[in-house]
Amino acid sequence: MSAPGAGGRSKRITQRGLWFEEFDEGSIYEHRPGRTVTEADNVLFTTLTMNTQALHLDAAWSAQQSGFDGQRLINSMFTLSTIVGLSVSQLTQGTLVANLGFSEVAFPAPLFAGDTLYAETECVSKRESKSRPGEGVVNLVHIGRNQDGVVVARAARATLVRKRPTSTVEGN
Repeated sequence: MSAPGAGGRSKRITQRGLWFEEFDEGSIYEHRPGRTVTEADNVLFTTLTMNTQALHLDAAWSAQQSGFDGQRLINSMFTLSTIVGLSVSQLTQGTLVANLGFSEVAFPAPLFAGDTLYAETECVSKRESKSRPGEGVVNLVHIGRNQDGVVVARAARATLVRKRPTSTVEGN
């Protein structure tokens, strides 16, 4: 238990994402810890989303294919979801209004069970919303790397983010 702050009260800090004003163009936000991907993750995500691609599910079939050393690939939509998910607590928890869209999605290298996925996000631009006062458009590029630093996913994303409320006290 920590010692109380000034006046006998403990300071409370609620985790949240960044307000529109706090995003800095050109900054790269590193999201840690990473996420080690398991075979169970891949099978569950793949079957939940009805993606019956044999490259994700069929070990015997995958072993006979060339190009990936006979390994099953981690579902690329799982990879995309995870790199975005890794950014949430640091960037958008409680401050995001909406995803406006994804573009330029690419998977330049494969991800396999047992790999650890790390994510980083660059704020490439931001502007105040013309139609929604109190909000702004923030354009981000999410990058996923494996444990060796190899880029396995990249996606540009447009988001709508709340501006800091005038009644918000710093740190809350």
